[in-house]
Amino acid sequence: MSAIEIKVPDIGDFAEVTVIELMVKPGDTVAVDQSLITVESDKASMEIPSSHAGVVKEIKVILGDKVKEGSVVLMLEAAGAAAAPAAAPVSAPKEAEAPAAPTQAASASASASVSVANQAPAATGRIEVFVPDIGDFKDVSVIEVMVNVGDTIRLEQSLITVESDKAAMEIPSSSAGVLKELKVKMGDKVNIGDLLAILEGSAPAAAAAAPVAAAAPAAVEAPAAATAAPAAASAPTAVAAVPAHNPTTAPVGLPHASPSVRKFARELGVPLNEVKGSGLKGRITDTDIQSFTRSVMSGAVQTLAAASQNKGAGAGNDGAGLGLIPWPKVDFTKFGPTERKEMSRIKKISGANLLRNAIMIPAVTNHDDCDITDLEAFRVSTNKENEKSGVKVTMLAFLIKACVAALKKFPEFNSSLDGDALIYKQYFHIGFAADTPNGLMVPVIKDADKKGVMQISQEMSELAKKARDGKLSPAEMSGASFTISSLGGIGGRYFTPIINAPEVAILGVCRSTIEPVWDGKAFQPRLMLPLSLTWDHRVIDGAAAARFNVYLGQILGDFRRVLL
Repeated sequence: MSAIEIKVPDIGDFAEVTVIELMVKPGDTVAVDQSLITVESDKASMEIPSSHAGVVKEIKVILGDKVKEGSVVLMLEAAGAAAAPAAAPVSAPKEAEAPAAPTQAASASASASVSVANQAPAATGRIEVFVPDIGDFKDVSVIEVMVNVGDTIRLEQSLITVESDKAAMEIPSSSAGVLKELKVKMGDKVNIGDLLAILEGSAPAAAAAAPVAAAAPAAVEAPAAATAAPAAASAPTAVAAVPAHNPTTAPVGLPHASPSVRKFARELGVPLNEVKGSGLKGRITDTDIQSFTRSVMSGAVQTLAAASQNKGAGAGNDGAGLGLIPWPKVDFTKFGPTERKEMSRIKKISGANLLRNAIMIPAVTNHDDCDITDLEAFRVSTNKENEKSGVKVTMLAFLIKACVAALKKFPEFNSSLDGDALIYKQYFHIGFAADTPNGLMVPVIKDADKKGVMQISQEMSELAKKARDGKLSPAEMSGASFTISSLGGIGGRYFTPIINAPEVAILGVCRSTIEPVWDGKAFQPRLMLPLSLTWDHRVIDGAAAARFNVYLGQILGDFRRVLL
């Protein structure tokens, strides 16, 4: 027998790549160019093919190993090694020699055919990959390109990520092959049926193996009993060629997921082998990772690692690893009619963030009232004077300017934690929570310190409309250094807003009401605004929070202080 080392070929400008999938196991028969393992760099995943045909004797790598060009992947027993000795046992009497000759010839013919089947290049062809049916979306933007020209593409491997005003989705390849040309780039708009990429496809050499399989029985038909066994022994060699790896079947290793999804799972510490994929053929998506994370944090699901850790503890711990009792599982239909509705994508995403922030931040809330009687009178008169401009000044616009002044005076409220250090921001980007049909969204007023109340009011109106229409871009919802959550248009008295990490404070505002306020001589009707300031106790202490609220109330009571 001849053992062959199969090594990692030239994989381009990559020093070390990680083994993320094993496609074969010892005992498997592989063909030339059949995929053996999948490796992944920080930019792409690729399959490593076999340079020879034969039987897998030993696999030299395991999942998670780092390999590079020249690393030994596995050991093969050459496909022709077992066929060579087949002629030796043919020691029949002379009367059997004549029939034996055709047998040997047929066997040699079969062996030669196998060699051709294993070594001949597979048929190639130009394959066009188009954008598939992506639902009721038009002109979606390309926000991520996951592959490069020259990459080996698997069936259903994600090529690009597109984003509409409502969702982001990955576009998979409808064929396998080598990427020869990518027809889109970052920022392009695409639609159903647009040409996405051109592949050079490769088909397994199954057609070449067929004549071999047909030739094998002819050899067995020889009447000589002595040649029957060797002929039968050589028959498996004739069908040694097997199809290349089929990604639609369950892999020997990690579940089917794109590099970006695997990276997302690593960032969250999610065990991919415990996530059930909802994509085509079980492919794991970002949504599956998020759903799994929410289930674990809510206590509805426990990871195998946590279960193993808690096994035998006797506490029944499956409450997100926090030692909580299990989340109640109730059959609500026993008590009456029910209806199940899936939450919107926005609520699913924000829910996971809110849960993390509520658990991880030691938050404290200060409640206070401030007198905005004079400010409201000024706001009303300003709107009357500017009716023709079409811009309506809101109390929230004044609040944003007042908060900027307070943040300048108390800069720790405009900071973020970075390990054991604080990052003090020199900019003032104020987020404001907007109620939309799809859920809560937080547009951001950038550089609020450089804008007047009229400009802020106009920008708020435009952003709020975009939020309601589902047209806010990620850039318009990022970068906030402080957030205001206002329930003024709805009602209520006080509430405890949850801090929007990595910010360290958030201001909650409710509806203002007329209240009697003692002025030293008599009670006067004054318009009072309830304020609820939630702050991160790791960064801010109670005295600083109280001073912030008092100063904010003073500014709202006499807005001329903004100029000081």
